[in-house]
Amino acid sequence: MKIKLLLWLLGVTLVLAAIGAAQLWHAEAASAPTSNATVVVVNFDVPVDLGSSTMMQRAVTTAELLKAKAIVIVMNTPGGYLSDMLKIVSYIEQAQAAGIPVYTYVPPDGMAASAGSYIAMATNSIIMDNGTFIGPSTPIVVGGTPLEQNHTEDAMIAFMESLASKWGRNATAAKIMVVDDRAFTAEEALRYHLINNVSNSLSQAMSEWGLTNVTQVQISENAYEQFLSVLSNSTVDGILITLGFMAILIDLFHPTFIVSAVGVTAIVMGLVGAEIIGASAIGLTLLLLGAIIMFLELKMGHGFAMIAGAITSAVGIYLLAMGIPYVATSVPTASKYVLTDSVVAIVGVVLGLYIRWIASPMKRKRVMAGPESLIGDVGVVVSDLAPVGEVRVQGIVWRAVSASGETIKVGEKVKVVKVEGVTLFVERATGEDKGS
Repeated sequence: MKIKLLLWLLGVTLVLAAIGAAQLWHAEAASAPTSNATVVVVNFDVPVDLGSSTMMQRAVTTAELLKAKAIVIVMNTPGGYLSDMLKIVSYIEQAQAAGIPVYTYVPPDGMAASAGSYIAMATNSIIMDNGTFIGPSTPIVVGGTPLEQNHTEDAMIAFMESLASKWGRNATAAKIMVVDDRAFTAEEALRYHLINNVSNSLSQAMSEWGLTNVTQVQISENAYEQFLSVLSNSTVDGILITLGFMAILIDLFHPTFIVSAVGVTAIVMGLVGAEIIGASAIGLTLLLLGAIIMFLELKMGHGFAMIAGAITSAVGIYLLAMGIPYVATSVPTASKYVLTDSVVAIVGVVLGLYIRWIASPMKRKRVMAGPESLIGDVGVVVSDLAPVGEVRVQGIVWRAVSASGETIKVGEKVKVVKVEGVTLFVERATGEDKGS
């Protein structure tokens, strides 16, 4: 037990050390010398989620430390989560308030879709390459009521219009991206005054912004931010929550500290990710239902509850995948989602069969290996039970108590009906009871 506790404490220490190192990495600033001729270039080729919003916060902090001349967002994003988009817009406004302009460039074959369109609209200037597009911008409240959808959509219409008007853009065209779920090509966006220009390269765009002969500090997602992005994925959330409950349940059959700690950690990480807007309420409900069904295994002990719970959770994970906003690879019927759900279901089936054929019989065997195994056996009284005395069962003399309180004389046969510690509770044996 002491060794297990030490291993558990060591594991916790290593996890805390890793988190501390990640935070230090996250807070790192570029080592370039402070100069007004520095430009922070953010490679925003990722979905809008917790990881990318954290990256953007780091980029703004770096720009402020370096007293950068500008921040350039090289954007190619399919969009993502509303809450993280709002965070990123607030970071952009923080930089602008500090006197650092923020520009958006959409490179060849890129896009500023969904949440990305709001981020671009919040910047001082937008330049897009030919063959790119901006929008659509209609928010989706997955699992919400029509009233919630309308409220969110109305709020985003006003938000988009205010961003466009702030920088002298066409607020009506910006509104259309939200109301009609419309996307505009670079040429259309320029024609309708949604963007500032169309160019053929980043260097040409930077020249137009007056950012020539500058030192570029490149910012991309680091390992910590990539981890946050993974955690933001609704499918990963479902898997973490399900496997966490499975780990705790298995640990109840094989008590350890480590497996429980891993299970709790997985559940916490899954819940943290699931708090991001876009998680399917139905999917989360099925995950919870699956967990409850799996824990019924403690009462039933035959493995079928684990199997049923795992399959229910797999369906919940599938529905969570449907809740991911506009992302090109988020179609829930895609093979990777079917494979993911199948793996979770298979793991549940294997664990259920393991409980049925191995763990549960072993647990019953352990329970019946001590004095409890004497229940139902017949012995003989060797010291009057009045009501406390002694009996001999299976050749061993035990302290015994008459369960009914009546006196039982030496030589009478008794049957064990209950065990507390090393004390047997007995009653007179009948003719149907077997002998000792």
